[in-house]
Amino acid sequence: MLQAIGLTSTPRRDRPPAVDDLTFEARPGGVTALLGAAGSGKTTALRMMLELEPGRGVTYFRGRPLHRIAHPAREVGVLLGDVPGHPARTCRGQLRMLCAAAGVPASRADAMLDIVGLTGLRDERLGTLSLGMERRLGLAAALLGDPHTLLLDAPATGLSPRENSWLFGLLRAHADHGGTVLYTTDDPKEAARTADHVVTISGGRLVADQEAAVFARTRLRPRVAVRTPHAARLAALVSREARAAQRSVEVVAEGGNRLCVYGSDCAEIGETAFRHGVLLHRLADEIGDAAPEAAPAPGTAPAPGTVPASADGTAPVPAPGTAPAPGTAPAPADGTAPGTVPAPADGTAPAPAPVPPPAPRPTATVPRPDPQRSPQQPHPQGFPLPRPGPQTQAHQPPHPLPPPLAVRTVRSPLRPIRYELCRLLGVPTARAIAAAALVTSAVLTAFLARSGSTPPPALLAAWPALLPLPPAVLAAGLLGALSFGDEYRYPVLATGGAGTVPRRLGLLLAKLAVTAVTAVLLALLVPLADLAVLRLLYGGEAIPVPGNWPGLCAGWAGLSVGCAWAGLLAAGVFRATLAGVAAVLAVPVVVAPLVRKALEGPSARSLTGLPARLRELSWTQWPFEADGWLLAVARVVAQPVGTALVLSVTALTCAYLFTGLRRRARW
Repeated sequence: MLQAIGLTSTPRRDRPPAVDDLTFEARPGGVTALLGAAGSGKTTALRMMLELEPGRGVTYFRGRPLHRIAHPAREVGVLLGDVPGHPARTCRGQLRMLCAAAGVPASRADAMLDIVGLTGLRDERLGTLSLGMERRLGLAAALLGDPHTLLLDAPATGLSPRENSWLFGLLRAHADHGGTVLYTTDDPKEAARTADHVVTISGGRLVADQEAAVFARTRLRPRVAVRTPHAARLAALVSREARAAQRSVEVVAEGGNRLCVYGSDCAEIGETAFRHGVLLHRLADEIGDAAPEAAPAPGTAPAPGTVPASADGTAPVPAPGTAPAPGTAPAPADGTAPGTVPAPADGTAPAPAPVPPPAPRPTATVPRPDPQRSPQQPHPQGFPLPRPGPQTQAHQPPHPLPPPLAVRTVRSPLRPIRYELCRLLGVPTARAIAAAALVTSAVLTAFLARSGSTPPPALLAAWPALLPLPPAVLAAGLLGALSFGDEYRYPVLATGGAGTVPRRLGLLLAKLAVTAVTAVLLALLVPLADLAVLRLLYGGEAIPVPGNWPGLCAGWAGLSVGCAWAGLLAAGVFRATLAGVAAVLAVPVVVAPLVRKALEGPSARSLTGLPARLRELSWTQWPFEADGWLLAVARVVAQPVGTALVLSVTALTCAYLFTGLRRRARW
């Protein structure tokens, strides 16, 4: 069961809160519709339930708030707006990356693609999907962890009737197997047709909380929609004939040449128009929406001449003594609705308007579950689900849902690493950056070697004096900045909105590890490729191997990893890729000159004997060959650029831990 208690959003400036003291329930085994007009606070309410918006109140998912659930993806499936994914990523790659984030097997991605009918589009890029296909992919992502609760924000907006029927058929199947479904909509007829329970909000406040049958009876009314160039004349004729026949008929002018007639039917309206020679452009049966007005804010008086909306969802009645709206009949003195025929003088009651029965549900239904069966038990196999295709729904083949996942209580440290590898290798950006760095380094090396004045270390690194950093290091920094920059640009780990990426320590360590390995591989490939190009162009003896190559390799790898980490942490702190790139360039341009100026002057102390002193302090003995590596690392750190990198990475790490990990976010 989903319980939202006292949800109140944080108001902005002098505006009222978008959600004000909202309390309702969504029961398991049923579909609940959160109904409201645009701007009524539906999306804000969902985001507050998911702890993505600041405010007061609490939401319990089967008795626990979201931040106390060990595996959120296995408890709540979410679809808010468009699918947040890189446009160059494939459908299968997107789901496999989310499988790694949720800790479920990668095979689950193929199973969900089959369920939502996207098996043939598994290799399509996200940027090429239509709205219907993208909504299917979003629903597949929401169902990856076999969640008990589904939260969907306007899932049927813009879909065709066939896609609509498929979507609500799948939601009905999930509810019939013990799950909880809550979706938002602004269409009352859709809510009455597809939901078991309707929660109506207006202005962020609760207006009505009703079963679907009660909602259809009190909110929706059958009517006849008429369009004629003689609207006023036809309205007078229909009202006069209804009064003469002592029938309760309400005629409402809706502006221009449109009339809505309640308590009558198309045959009677058509006969009246024919007898009096009134031209009709349209005559059709409809279900009218008697929408309630927004409830007044606390401490404010209602508008002059009106009374507050009733709690059962019926429309408010104008107060006595007020003028009716233009084009409508005046309200009788007995308080009946405007345009209705008053009761006859003999005391007989007027005939009530017919009550519409609840609209039928989609044809894709499944048997109700046994009340004794727990929602955690496996789904029965073989129940029918509507599938896309040229055939009609009545002849669509059945297809089973995948079996539920076994709940695991132990978190694997490889789960965030698997996610980060899927994120890095799922788009061609990383490969394109690495290839560009290799090609640029080879071209620069060839031109630098022609002059013969560049020292061998700078020649192999393709580092001319005009550039603050060599191409390989810049590429490593850019890959690090994209590691968090793409998360905030396409927030797949959280549900909607920029700046909602979960930043637990496991995710940070995974990104640091994968980025460091990528930077080291790039730092190794570039000198090897440059050496091969030099020997091809100028012969085998053109570039001798330096005698202190271990220290040079350590410094080169440390420079690449340090810049990659600086870009990663800066992008994580400032939530932008450009901030990460700026932090990488600031190390040699801003920080290193300041460190160099601070270190100017003769040094009175030396690091000689540092390995021996470290060996005395340690409990274990390491080989004497490691002394040279320790001294090499110490010399690299003692350089101005090395010291600037250490200071920058340390400061950014502290800023990241302070701004990110103190929040209630989950990996």
